[in-house]
Amino acid sequence: MKYIWDTNTVIYYLQQQFPPKGEKFIDNIILGNVPVISVITEVELLCWKTTSEKDLQILRGFIEECRVLELDTPVKYKTAEIRKHFKLKLPDAIIAATATLYDLELITRNVKDFKKIEGLTIINPFELD
Repeated sequence: MKYIWDTNTVIYYLQQQFPPKGEKFIDNIILGNVPVISVITEVELLCWKTTSEKDLQILRGFIEECRVLELDTPVKYKTAEIRKHFKLKLPDAIIAATATLYDLELITRNVKDFKKIEGLTIINPFELD
């Protein structure tokens, strides 16, 4: 495991909305690896408000192919620490805590909220050189 996908990354991937370099980057990741997501991303995907029944089937299929990192005690403690210190929304704090504890690089377009967290490496597929 090297990367964890933020919720927006999954949505952009499934809707094929990445620019060419971003798409190539994501394609290279999934060639030999199972996508990794936080349990919060799983929940956010399942309650995504714009989904039809067909969309939900696609989302469930994607989630089944992922490794979902659960909300265990170390993640809870790290989430609380990050949320207090950086004043992040709870879902973002959970994702950041999970990435930090598992030493994973976070793939997200939401750089603004995550960039202030020390020790967290962020990759924005929309800004690759």
